[in-house]
Formats: sequence, structure tokens, C-alpha cells
Amino acid sequence: MANWDSFDEIEALRRHLGRAFQEFTFENEPVSRVVFLPGKAPRRYPLINLNEDKDNFYLEALAPGVDPASLNITTVRNKLTLSGEKRRVEGEIRPEAFHRSERASGKFVRTLELPIEVDEGKVKAEYRNGILKLTLPKAERAKPKQITVNVG
Repeated sequence: MANWDSFDEIEALRRHLGRAFQEFTFENEPVSRVVFLPGKAPRRYPLINLNEDKDNFYLEALAPGVDPASLNITTVRNKLTLSGEKRRVEGEIRPEAFHRSERASGKFVRTLELPIEVDEGKVKAEYRNGILKLTLPKAERAKPKQITVNVG
């Protein structure tokens, strides 16, 4: 019978709640890491969907108007950083000529903590129609291993 340690369970819950609250607060984030989109409160940019299967994480980032040459994607163990720049409208338009300017521009940086490490050498990235798609293979050493029990 396995031993149950309530302190381990409480610590795991504390870490889980800490990560959840970290996703919804901006207290410790520099201004450059939160989005420049209009609204009541700043949102992170680019907006993402992240899912996984047995072998990979899949990330889709909504990034229309981002210059693909400015995109920089880095991974270190289980941290993923996306950065780039969304340029202003094309051409030489004086600021006073605008009647309305709702499409934000500027540099952005977003760092995500993934649940487990990824294999940095096998990450694939594709940018098409304003969507950045990443395939992040899970590191072999981070995948759970099945251990067989020999009965003797």
C-alpha cells in the first residue's frame, strides 16, 4: 500500500494555484510583456491556444500583421519565449492625419512555462495567414516511463 503524505499534496496544490494566479495577474510583469491591445486591462500578446498529446505540445498564436522576420522563438527546458514586432501601417502617414487608430503596433515578448521539458532541437515553427504554429516535442527524459514489476 502506498503512503499518503498530506504535506506533499498541499505543496502540489499550492504550486498549481500559484501557476493559475500567475496567468491572471500582471503585477510582476514589465509593461513590455503585456499586450498593447485596447480594453479595460492589458492582455498578453500574442493570444494563444496550447494543447498536447502523448509526444508533443501544440501552440497556435494569433499574430496578424507581425513581421515574420522579427519573430524570435526560444526554448530552455520547459520555458518558451515568443517575441517579435508588429509594425505600424505601411507608408508615411503623419499621426495627426489619423481619425482613428485602433490597430496597435510595437514590440512584444511573451514567456510561457510548459508543464514539462521540451526537446529544443526538434521544435518546428510555421507562420501563415497571421497564425504562428509551433510543434514542441516533449523531451524523452521528461516523459513518464512504465516500469515493469518482476514477480519472483
